[in-house]
Amino acid sequence: MAPMTDTLSRIVFRAAVAADVRAIVALVESAYRGESGLRGWTTESHLLDGQRTDAADVAALIERPGSRVLLTERDGQLRASCHIERQGVAAYFGMFAVAPDEQRGGLGKLVLARAECMARQEWHSQVMRMTVIEQRTDLIAWYERRGYRRTGEYQPFPYGEERFGIPRRDDLRFEILLKDLVELNA
Repeated sequence: MAPMTDTLSRIVFRAAVAADVRAIVALVESAYRGESGLRGWTTESHLLDGQRTDAADVAALIERPGSRVLLTERDGQLRASCHIERQGVAAYFGMFAVAPDEQRGGLGKLVLARAECMARQEWHSQVMRMTVIEQRTDLIAWYERRGYRRTGEYQPFPYGEERFGIPRRDDLRFEILLKDLVELNA
């Protein structure tokens, strides 16, 4: 995927490479955990302690066939990232992070739209699929405003696997959200 510049906001989109791993981990951690995460609205600090991801996991996503970590830069600085992966006729969207000081400014909408466009055009995906912690009702509502629908299907939270975080409560689980990408082509 060649770098693309959005002329409206001077944003550059590009696929991550191995040299980006450390910066991606730092961005994801800043958006979801610790004090920096509290500056944005996407924090999970009230639900989880510990890390959100690590260098080994990010490197594996970058190298896996049918997988892409999409980076968003402004003035050479990493401002957002997401992971998209081809899964048959669907694409999976995850590890979405926007720098806390960029949140509420429209960058997240732009990144999500770019990921959907890429999945449709490059992989001919018909559906975008994601999982969101059920207790993140504000985040689920944000996705619903962007055309995602709740499925009522759930996946368990990986309790006991501290590389995904240390739960602060015992009732966490992921809800599957879907968006039909075929309608976007019409």
